[in-house]
Formats: sequence, C-alpha cells, structure tokens
Amino acid sequence: MAGCEKSCAIEWGIDVLKKKKYSRLASQLRMIFASDTRSQMMTGLERLAFGDTRDAALLVLREEPPTQEEIMKLDLFNVSEIKRVKGGGVEVKLFDRQKALEKMMEYAANTDQRTAAKSILNALAGADEDEV
Repeated sequence: MAGCEKSCAIEWGIDVLKKKKYSRLASQLRMIFASDTRSQMMTGLERLAFGDTRDAALLVLREEPPTQEEIMKLDLFNVSEIKRVKGGGVEVKLFDRQKALEKMMEYAANTDQRTAAKSILNALAGADEDEV
C-alpha cells in the first residue's frame, strides 16, 4: 500500500526508518501511543489533585502515634513528606494540588496531538478511523 513491491517492503521500510526524519517521527508516534503509562500518570495526577487528605490530617491531630498496623491502613498517597518537629508534633506536607491540575491540563492538550497522530497513521495505513 505504500507503493513498493511486497518482496522488498521490509528492506524499503528499514531504509526509510534509517533516515533521521522518519526515525524521529516514529519515536514521537511511539511516545504518543504509549497510553498505559500516560493513563497511569493521569490516574496518579487525579489522585493528587482530588484525593482525600483525611488520613494525613488524622496523623497530625492524633495525640498518640499510630501503630504499624494502623499506618498500613492509611491512604497517604497525597503526602510528600512527614517529619517530627521539636516539641513532639508532626509535620505533614502534601503534594501541590495546583501543580497536579496544571499537569492534567498539559496532558489533556496532548490528547489532541495523539488524535492527529492517529489520523496520520490511519491515512498512511489506508484504514478507516475506527480500524486502528
């Protein structure tokens, strides 16, 4: 479909990919379609932006330190740092929700680029939009 004979298609394809321009394009397309990693990152960012921080507040407000078993049950995903301060208190720092939201917006903008790349691949493959 790309305009070369089947017998030499693999060699032709390899020669094309050896060219810097096309090699770079293929790498970019691979990155765009690495959706598993992006999906996991988006899920993590969503948890940071909208996640519950009650367990972190519980740590700060408790008079007695929690047991190891109690700590294992806490959801501390949004906690970036925990330290004891002089005087016996506990300081808990949370990840920045605003930064997480900004990163989510960046990834949302990249979705348009992925859609465009998918259209290009479909056109090159001669496939309908829904086939690839």
